[in-house]
Amino acid sequence: MRAGSPTEHTNMAISKREEGKKVNSNINVTPMVDVMLVLLIIFMVITPMLNNKVNVELPKVSAAVIMENANKEDAVTVAVTRDGSVFLGGDKVSLDTLGQAVADLEAKKTASDADKSVYMRADERANYGKVMDTIDAIRVAGVSQLNLLTNINSEE
Repeated sequence: MRAGSPTEHTNMAISKREEGKKVNSNINVTPMVDVMLVLLIIFMVITPMLNNKVNVELPKVSAAVIMENANKEDAVTVAVTRDGSVFLGGDKVSLDTLGQAVADLEAKKTASDADKSVYMRADERANYGKVMDTIDAIRVAGVSQLNLLTNINSEE
């Protein structure tokens, strides 16, 4: 017989599902768990870095007092960088507006919150006069408790 003649039979493969076998409808959650664990680790590493939005090299002292309240989310933190820039939280402010901004943040705190203090992070190489001007601007806002944050000297 010749190829292509009408009498030639071609075999076609037809796949039939065997009736005895069931379709596997289970969802494999292992890849999802792997992704979630990686995301959890990333967030655990990044979250502590978000507290100190301004990069300041704090002076090292040997008789530091640990201030746990400085890490609270609603803590009022003022930072003075090496070049003399002043930041309230993560926002850059001028010395003229710093006092009013600190007073506004203190007023937003609830009356039940006993911690009405301000935490200051000044770079160890910042101009002393600029740091004192910043402290003066904070005092004008009526802040009675100003805490200077430092690092503990670990060389001893």
